[in-house]
Amino acid sequence: MSSLKHSIVVISLALGLQAWGLSLAAQTTAPVEAPIAGIPAASSSLQTAVLAGGCFWGTQGVFEHVKGVRRVLAGYSGGDGSTAQYETVSRGTTGHAESIQITFDPAIISYADILHVFFSVAHDPTQLNRQGPDTGTQYRSSIFYANAEQQKTALAYIAQLNQAHAFKAPIVTRVDPLKGFYAAEAYHQDFLIRNPRYPYIVYNDLPKIADLKRELPQLYVDQPVMVAAAK
Repeated sequence: MSSLKHSIVVISLALGLQAWGLSLAAQTTAPVEAPIAGIPAASSSLQTAVLAGGCFWGTQGVFEHVKGVRRVLAGYSGGDGSTAQYETVSRGTTGHAESIQITFDPAIISYADILHVFFSVAHDPTQLNRQGPDTGTQYRSSIFYANAEQQKTALAYIAQLNQAHAFKAPIVTRVDPLKGFYAAEAYHQDFLIRNPRYPYIVYNDLPKIADLKRELPQLYVDQPVMVAAAK
């Protein structure tokens, strides 16, 4: 955990501020509509999605509770492999974003529905180069597409949400080609599941899982899939 993040947690506790843990629903005009192209594909091959939406503790924790997801790795995307270390990325100068790599079964959940969770409950796509208490380009909202189909799906869904005025502010999510994903250090993996009482997790991330269960019950599973168990 960076010293900045530690300081913010301490200040939040001291002042009793819980604003960072508010539901994303406060930023939307209505429940975020599902993507039009959200029907699972009949495929026996697992697929991956790489997304960035703030601190990877929370985004990983959310998707570990999503039906059809087989593994979620916390890591870094957008920069070079030589700089893909937490302390270096935390400086905000490497081009990396804290990201997650989601391995999912497309016969159960589609890539479009992965994006539905991402925009609905996993993060706030209207915050530019920040997410909640964390600031810097390493906390930006990004979709890293692996192929033309993922790019098309992401751009179409963002256009759909913009047309529907789903959020009270403009969507700032970037759609960038995936140049590499680098797994984060072991102590970051499954951090939310292993530390559910950690103050940062309590204020910022547990409300997202509660939102997932309430708003998308058809995609929620109570038993999370953990990195250790998926190996």
